[in-house]
Amino acid sequence: MDPQKLTDLYSQLGETSAEDVVCRAIEELAVRLTHCERLWRQNDFDNLRKSARSLIAISEQIGMIAMAGIAQDVTTAIDADDSPAVAATLFRLIRVGESSLTAVWEQHDMSI
Repeated sequence: MDPQKLTDLYSQLGETSAEDVVCRAIEELAVRLTHCERLWRQNDFDNLRKSARSLIAISEQIGMIAMAGIAQDVTTAIDADDSPAVAATLFRLIRVGESSLTAVWEQHDMSI
């Protein structure tokens, strides 16, 4: 996590709007992580790449730098046509993503 990203977001948007952005981003990240796993199981690597790319942008917006980096690793593995690396990085992304989402929820005292 990059707490400065969240601080900047709150400074720019104000508390209410920033909370709204963070909540929507977290919900979207959770949905897209699940979607990525489903696409991988369907061997739909083109759409998996698109979904992973979208995770990068959303993650960066709210300061989830590790998650963004791992999502980039997924796209790199897809581009290299390296199926074992896609699987390994995708499941690392899911693990890190789930723990990061939980941390953000807990940090903001939100309920899932």
